[in-house]
Amino acid sequence: MNLEALLADRLAAAFAAVAGTTVDPAVRASQHADFQSGAALALARQLGRPPRDIAAEAATVADLAGLADVELSGPGFLNLTVRDEVLAAAVDALDDRLGVARTTTPQRVVIDYSGPNVAKELQIGHLRSTVIGDALARLFTFAGHDVIRVNHLGDWGTQFGMLIEHLIDLGGAAAADHSLADLTDFYRAARVKFDGDEGFRTRARLRVVALQSGDEVTRSLWHRLVGQSELDFMSVYRRLGVTLAPADFVGESFYSDQLASVLAELEEKGLLVESQGALCAFPPGFAGRDGEPLPLIVRKSDGGFGYAATDLAALRHRVRKLGATRLLYVVGAPQQTHFRMVFAVAAAAGWLPAGVRAEHIEFGAILGADGKMFKTRSGENVRLSALLDEADQRATAPVIGVGAIKYADLSGDRRSDYVFDWDRMLATTGNTGPYLQYAYARIRSIFRNFAGPGGPVVLGAPAERRLALALLGFESVVDTAVELREPHRLAAYLHDLAVAFSGFYETCRVAGSPSRLTLADRTARTLRLGLDLLGIDMPDEM
Repeated sequence: MNLEALLADRLAAAFAAVAGTTVDPAVRASQHADFQSGAALALARQLGRPPRDIAAEAATVADLAGLADVELSGPGFLNLTVRDEVLAAAVDALDDRLGVARTTTPQRVVIDYSGPNVAKELQIGHLRSTVIGDALARLFTFAGHDVIRVNHLGDWGTQFGMLIEHLIDLGGAAAADHSLADLTDFYRAARVKFDGDEGFRTRARLRVVALQSGDEVTRSLWHRLVGQSELDFMSVYRRLGVTLAPADFVGESFYSDQLASVLAELEEKGLLVESQGALCAFPPGFAGRDGEPLPLIVRKSDGGFGYAATDLAALRHRVRKLGATRLLYVVGAPQQTHFRMVFAVAAAAGWLPAGVRAEHIEFGAILGADGKMFKTRSGENVRLSALLDEADQRATAPVIGVGAIKYADLSGDRRSDYVFDWDRMLATTGNTGPYLQYAYARIRSIFRNFAGPGGPVVLGAPAERRLALALLGFESVVDTAVELREPHRLAAYLHDLAVAFSGFYETCRVAGSPSRLTLADRTARTLRLGLDLLGIDMPDEM
């Protein structure tokens, strides 16, 4: 039962009767009661009446009998206290989905997240895209949408000539498995050779031509690079507990034979302009620092295609071939202008028709204690596998360490930067993953130590009532997290629920009380489901 929505519906009808027009009842959770409405204050000027008079009249006509008690407060607020028997019955009725209904208007949602580059290990910079994207995939799936996960790999381009030529120098296919064991070192060695050896640089450029023209030996070695990279990615994804699978990997190479038709369609629609030898789109409303129109380069002056062309091809494919009605791109905030331009050009080309929506799900950076981008002491990027190794060492179990990392990332607004702090993340108090995991483990211990059947909920103590209200907020917060694409709202709710349970556990004896065992059971189920939607596993013991 979504109490807030139910109360809002009842008060909306009451205020509409008073005002003679549709009114937002402005029902919110309150410290003064269970919920509060401030609609009368907004109506006062419109109706030319004191807000207390408006609120009093609305309270008189509102259909709240048997649902909630209403009290006039302050300059014109209505304080709403849900009746205990309503709360108790609603907690009793919670099902496996804890009251969350599946959407009646399911969409096919493509979520593009993680997106590493082949021949480079996953770095801490990939963490946010991976865990935010995976949480959104879980939330949208739970809500009833048809979710397609896409891991858009950087597996095509000029750097692969360098990498394949370096692999050939090391012995080609015979040396591939050994040479690619450490992808980061392999890439660095190839880069050093490319920067310092003119002959190697020339061979690498020719190797790009061979790759793009389908040379068998070159393609075979390229597949080795891609295959080893995907194995490494999957190893980290499994440790991190994300739902990406090999079938979700779609490299830039997949779209290479579609780029010419993308160019042709854009030219046919008159959307491309030649600028300094390159073919560019100039969507309205975008300008550089000099005030000049900002180009989206579709084909470079040398005839090659950049990632803008690939992104356009991918968007067109996802809408036309995959049937997507919604596209979410979980990519860092610095790419905001790029995606806005891509979406604008795609819309102008007709690739985002009515009923299809594309959105950039931007996020902030991970910072060190110095407020700068989080790096190792030597100034290098932190490998994600090394971060997980350290989490294993610092935590009592891998599930605790990984949960701490993921919760720290997901608990704040995704648009904000945050400081990476092991001590804070692993603390068993405060708004942390281990605190929530500990709350769940404590409830499980109740059922091991005081086995007994639950029974109908009867509310008496204030802490019981607070916990019941918290449990019934799950539906609303899940719906909001999906609607706003903001997993942190679910994280904040779960922390508040754990705090409410802590107060309940400290003041109410659970053993021997069927009602309180039911409240504990519903709390455990809510914590487990909620954290699962965030991609965080729960230990039964801590």
